[in-house]
Amino acid sequence: MKPAPLLVYTVLRLLAFLVPLAIMWFFFPIFREFWWLAAIFAALIGTSISMLFLRAPLSKASAELHERREGRTSGRQADAEAEDAAVEDAASEGAASEGATAQDGATPRD
Repeated sequence: MKPAPLLVYTVLRLLAFLVPLAIMWFFFPIFREFWWLAAIFAALIGTSISMLFLRAPLSKASAELHERREGRTSGRQADAEAEDAAVEDAASEGAASEGATAQDGATPRD
């Protein structure tokens, strides 16, 4: 069984942040005191790593999300088509009743 692409991308993205954070935390004592600075640097490094090396997992995760969303909108699309059909039926009935009134010689009222 293949893991979900979104899960793979999430785990890789977390590792791209946590590994630099751990390296800075353990090997540079100044970052133990300024933990917030280590978090900022780890975020910048993680973002750079993900932009450079995680394009394929990102595109697979994006494709999966797009497929899910397309599957979900099919119900909405069916509902919209049913509404359109009802509006067209009402319009055609209205046009037929106006035509019948015009044939009788009566004028339609607004």
